[in-house]
Amino acid sequence: MPRPRSPERPVLVRAARLLDVDKGEYIEPGTLLVEGERIVEVAPTSVPDGVEVVELDGLTLLPGLMDMEVNLLLGGPNHRSPLNPVQDDPALRTLRAVANARRTLRAGFTTVRNLGLFVQTGGLLLDVALKKAIDFGWIDGPRVVPAGHAIAPTGGHLDPTMFQAFAPHIMPLTVEEGIANGVSEVRKAVRYQVKHGARVIKVCASNGVMSHTGPAGAQQYSDEELRAIVDEAHRAGLKVASHTMGDRAIRAALDAGIDCIEHGFLAGDETLRLMVERGTFLVATTYIADGMDLSHAAPELQAKAADVFPRARATTSRAIELGVRIACGTDAPAIPHGRNAKELVALVERGMTPLQALRSATTVAAELIDADDRGRLEPGLLADVVAVPGDPLADVGVTEDVRFVMKGGTVHHRPEEGTAS
Repeated sequence: MPRPRSPERPVLVRAARLLDVDKGEYIEPGTLLVEGERIVEVAPTSVPDGVEVVELDGLTLLPGLMDMEVNLLLGGPNHRSPLNPVQDDPALRTLRAVANARRTLRAGFTTVRNLGLFVQTGGLLLDVALKKAIDFGWIDGPRVVPAGHAIAPTGGHLDPTMFQAFAPHIMPLTVEEGIANGVSEVRKAVRYQVKHGARVIKVCASNGVMSHTGPAGAQQYSDEELRAIVDEAHRAGLKVASHTMGDRAIRAALDAGIDCIEHGFLAGDETLRLMVERGTFLVATTYIADGMDLSHAAPELQAKAADVFPRARATTSRAIELGVRIACGTDAPAIPHGRNAKELVALVERGMTPLQALRSATTVAAELIDADDRGRLEPGLLADVVAVPGDPLADVGVTEDVRFVMKGGTVHHRPEEGTAS
């Protein structure tokens, strides 16, 4: 398949309708004039000579979707691609990411946060390298907000040797690779990620469902360590995203000034209200409670999931009811890359309207990453545009059938190319 190229002439994208995500209303017909990487006009009354016309008969235009929690360096299109920290060296892992990035983009997700490597890389920030390759146009993929290595304590949820229950001294990891204990080490770990290109900091503040080292949600970093991580990140102008499940751990994260809670499965009402009060974002990753493949997990982890996941679903519904700012995030490859839109369906099942779910992947996500150049179809913004069949305000599930993807004015997927793969 030939590499897409930025158009040398203006492009007129013409569809049946276009969604104004702020008003929650359609503009019919949906027409955009694009020059270079930006939207020039919505519903133009005249177009320049020589314009290239892209006809999307019967389709609905949406802003490019955003996934606020992925790890493109892990997994693949299905669960037969394991999280294997032993056999995948950094080169193979990066090539894996090339395939995952292309699949994610073709699924209509034009921006992602890559939330934290937790593998041995010799200190290389592979997601930063991936971002650069995509930005240079060498490979196809979404815009990447990279976290570098996740900051986690020894034996913490994102210590990869914990996942495999390795014996001592197997695959040792360095502070630069995110395994950090005590205030001085966590500061060094954050500074290293910032130095080498991280644009968000990921910290592991609590245990998880797949942790071998304790109950889900148990706080792992001390309050003092969490405050040090936030202090380093904020002084560098970066936000902090925290893998946090337990109510007590979430409170500690909020008190430390963490900007975004990932998962939050066991948050209580008082904690959710505090998140509303402080404007803290939640990336609920709620579909993994429905779709995560646990068939190969250890029996004790399957039992933990059976206990936690029903509670997690209820927590997400309560967060929606209370008005927590929820941004779309899947935790792929906890679900396969390219199936990101299933999170939108799950959010509606938990109580969002389809419009709220679409905003979670557009305007709310843009606010989370401080990006005022995307998330809407408006003049002057980046021409990140997807097209889906039918009426997504009636059935958000149509976002699982993306027919057209434009990122920055460049077309990466057309209707005649079939479904994303």
